[in-house]
Amino acid sequence: MEELEMQVSQIEQLIANGDFVGLEEFLNELNISEVEELIDELPEHGPLFIESLNLNRAVNVFRILDFPTQNRIFKRLSKAKISALINELPPDDRTSFFSEMKDDIKHLILLLPPKDRVEALALLGYPEDSVGRLMTPDYITVKAHWSIERILGHIRRYGKDSETIDVLYVIDSNGKLIDDIRIKDVLMAEPETIVGDLIDYRLISLNAYDPQEEAINIFRMNNRVALPVVDGQGVMLGIVTVDDILWVANEEYTEDMQRIGGTEALDEPYLDVSIKNLVKKRAGWLIVLFLGQLLTATVIEHFEEQMASAIMLFALMPVIISSGGNSGSQASTLIIQAMALGEVTLSDWWRVMRREIVSGLLLGLILGGLGFLRIMAWQSFAHTYGQYWVLVALVISLSLIGVVLWGSLMGSMLPFVMKRLGADPASSSAPFVSTLVDVTGLLIYFTVATLILKGVLL
Repeated sequence: MEELEMQVSQIEQLIANGDFVGLEEFLNELNISEVEELIDELPEHGPLFIESLNLNRAVNVFRILDFPTQNRIFKRLSKAKISALINELPPDDRTSFFSEMKDDIKHLILLLPPKDRVEALALLGYPEDSVGRLMTPDYITVKAHWSIERILGHIRRYGKDSETIDVLYVIDSNGKLIDDIRIKDVLMAEPETIVGDLIDYRLISLNAYDPQEEAINIFRMNNRVALPVVDGQGVMLGIVTVDDILWVANEEYTEDMQRIGGTEALDEPYLDVSIKNLVKKRAGWLIVLFLGQLLTATVIEHFEEQMASAIMLFALMPVIISSGGNSGSQASTLIIQAMALGEVTLSDWWRVMRREIVSGLLLGLILGGLGFLRIMAWQSFAHTYGQYWVLVALVISLSLIGVVLWGSLMGSMLPFVMKRLGADPASSSAPFVSTLVDVTGLLIYFTVATLILKGVLL
């Protein structure tokens, strides 16, 4: 932090003195991550920093910025810098930038040479959240009959333009992917060794139309720096690298956390979202939850007359509501996370239900026992609940068992329902589950109270 403050001070001094040559030299000596931090600290000077950096470093800094920052800087760059950036950005980063832009991008695509223009349009032609939008066509392919010596010569000639040379891809004469080999295996082999002797046919690949979430899980399970992308016939189209997957995983995680909190996913960092859009994103779910709470009020009003003679039941109502909502939120969060990690699929719904019935029942028994002890303790010291305190304690205990069990079931099953309907399971967020359990929990509570206390306190 102290180093960043010193850098900010030096930058401000150079700008104040009009020493832009010194600024250029200073920025070109920093790591790209340090320049990115300076852009965060001095956002008004972001365009100046990109203009001052040499082209290669400007591209590397620009590609690690979030889109709102990219867009803000891009609009204030010179035409020459814009053209240079667009042409030098790697294909996958260029596709990502174009995808996010709301403005017409035709004039930007026209800045590219014909070959790159066709490439950009082809990548943009894939569905928005598909693997095709993440892939780059810059990779090294080899043939099965090539020798190690020939491969090394091929890498020296074309490796500079490749996204990565950690993995080489073996294709046949029709462009179909046969296998991939790691550069380590190539370097360790004798020069006369043939590629065919190195391949083991244990190939892991992605389809260009696969969802990006699926690609995240495949990378996570296979510990790869890059994976090949093929079409329906197995023809190789490109590769996806782990740095792009990490960006997507971070975006998916952020969106899920926002939805779990009961809001629509924000398209920009929180501080960059306008108040109008922030209210718009939050209002929808708040209205839904508010209407749900109105149902809670309706249930209370329905039982109000019956419960008037047992006012202590209303005093204990928050205990029942909060316990059911908490158990439902716990179950919902656990299942949503398990789905995101690929630990649970739609076909596992029955296994999950069985587990939640058992765990919900045990948790309900624990809380029910504590509820009974609480009534007994207050009765012993203050005689709060009168001669029928045992029946009141029984109502609380049985209600807690029922509500916690129901909350666990609802919280665990709602993500499956949302997934089955094609919606994001994270949309069955904790506040949503809590509101639903509030309504049904009160029905359970008042029904149990009516059955046990009818003719005694009611």
